[in-house]
Amino acid sequence: MFDKEINSHTNIVSLTTILNKPQLHLTILRLAHQLVENHTDLTNIVFIGLQPRGVQVSNLIVEQIKLLHPNEKVQYGILDITFYRDDVRSEIHKANTTDISFSIEGRHVVLIDDVLYTGRTIRAALDALQDFGRPQKVELCVLVDRRFNRELPIQPDYCGKAIDTVSSQKVKVEWDKEEVVLY
Repeated sequence: MFDKEINSHTNIVSLTTILNKPQLHLTILRLAHQLVENHTDLTNIVFIGLQPRGVQVSNLIVEQIKLLHPNEKVQYGILDITFYRDDVRSEIHKANTTDISFSIEGRHVVLIDDVLYTGRTIRAALDALQDFGRPQKVELCVLVDRRFNRELPIQPDYCGKAIDTVSSQKVKVEWDKEEVVLY
């Protein structure tokens, strides 16, 4: 891990790089391989990226899955959970795009997000999924799992990197720099 300090007048912010660019690429490739290893037949599987921050990681994972299975149709959608959240009510939020052009009824759904923290985003996603049918099974794939910070009993089935943090810290996937940083 790489540590940096940023001085901004009197504010000192300590940064720790959790995944650098090569590690991030390897982690995404590993997650894609784990998913196809556990789901050799993709006909009943749908992948759903969670808006807004899970879309970039889900795009990359699904792209790798398509490369691993070029002759199979990969069902992929984007889900906005803005109005299903229970923890953000003090301000008006603008909805993101939901693009799920297929039913998930009886299907095996893999939710993909960037960082698992309290579990509230995933709880909201599970509620939002019900608008598209009743899935047979739902699995969770995350790039980073912030263990020991959960408010709900939600755990990932696929995890790129598990880290221990305190609630005052922030984990951010910086796609422009292609790294994951702990603030």
